[in-house]
Amino acid sequence: MKLIDRYIAREIMLPFTVVILILIGLFASFSSARLLAGAVTESLGIAALIKLVLLKTVIALEVLIPIALYISIIIGLGRLNKDQELSVMRSSGISGERIVFVVLAVAIPVGVLSGTLSIYVRPWAYAESYLLDAQAEADLNTNRFQAGRFYGSEKTGRVVYVRSKDETDKQMHQIFHFIKKIDHSEIVIAKRAQQTQPTELEPRPHIILSEGVVYQLTRVGNIDDKIRFEKMIYFIDNDFVMNYRRKSAATRTLWESDQPRDIAELQWRISRPLGTILLALIAVTFIRSTPRHDKTERTYLWAALVFAAYYNLSGLAKTWVEQGAIGSIPGVWWLDAAMILMLAVYARIGLKRQMR
Repeated sequence: MKLIDRYIAREIMLPFTVVILILIGLFASFSSARLLAGAVTESLGIAALIKLVLLKTVIALEVLIPIALYISIIIGLGRLNKDQELSVMRSSGISGERIVFVVLAVAIPVGVLSGTLSIYVRPWAYAESYLLDAQAEADLNTNRFQAGRFYGSEKTGRVVYVRSKDETDKQMHQIFHFIKKIDHSEIVIAKRAQQTQPTELEPRPHIILSEGVVYQLTRVGNIDDKIRFEKMIYFIDNDFVMNYRRKSAATRTLWESDQPRDIAELQWRISRPLGTILLALIAVTFIRSTPRHDKTERTYLWAALVFAAYYNLSGLAKTWVEQGAIGSIPGVWWLDAAMILMLAVYARIGLKRQMR
């Protein structure tokens, strides 16, 4: 890469580094505040909370990286244009096509990074975060229980009481559990209880109860049941773990599936590198050729609107494939194809004029 090419690339990479760090910091702060507001620390503790925030940030990188690159190209080339350096480059024989090639030289590696995160790292991060979410959101997460207090939930109609608790092994003693269901109520009384951690083989949180009795009280007639047990495994409902498992599925698994939701997820992952590069090329189109026509605020506004429209349409394209409204072909690719066509038309009729 020649000196002038390295100079242009540096003007893009410097703001990219700053912007991506700012976006990561903002997203991590937002995630931390949301989790703290949900009292996740009572369930998981600080260490697990930090891990969950990091995992969610890793998941968000597939979106944050294209945003940072998009903004950095507009900022970097916009500064060169405002200071008339683009005009000097043109007078020195630097064409608009060459600047586009420099942008591509930066965008392609960034796109590959975004694709790697989307295809390989994101599923792993989702799998890990689901295990933590299942533990944090569990209605009967025993880690947050304190001895001698009642815990109730209006949403599920559940009441739990623990007389004593051993903080060393998290084992509870003298447990009372009541839950109100549609057709009956259930009371569980046990001498001991201990919650096990979710695993990949069994993502549902569950509690092992020992030496107890179950009372099932029906609302109709006098048909009540009393069941004694030595050991019982009580599963905690966490439907979202099952509903969103495809996001944590390996890319190879999705490739072998013929389900519309799996196809949509697979195409979304694969499309991230192309989407990153297309956004970089779109950013170039916002650079004006002469400083006297520079309208920074309006440029940023239009750039933001175009970016928002692109990502909203990307989400819509994925939803259509999930619902079967669009087949695997064209799938989510119709939007990328439309953007490539628009960029090709723009390059043919206006790129040389815009960069002069």
